[in-house]
Amino acid sequence: MKALDNLSWPIVILVALTLGLAPFTPEPHIWEKLKLLAVGELVKPIDWFDFVLHGAPWVVLVLKAAQTVRKQVD
Repeated sequence: MKALDNLSWPIVILVALTLGLAPFTPEPHIWEKLKLLAVGELVKPIDWFDFVLHGAPWVVLVLKAAQTVRKQVD
């Protein structure tokens, strides 16, 4: 969790909005992968790789936010 402290908010947000959503057309790539996951069609290894690649920035963003909130409560 100390690694999350070393990441600045602007960088985390920027990476989540760029890599996390790219390519933007016709719809954000992570959204397409989430829809495939929801209907059980996320089966190809490249789809899983894309899901992890585009989902990781959002996971980091959520973890950093949770850590920040937890620190403020304590």
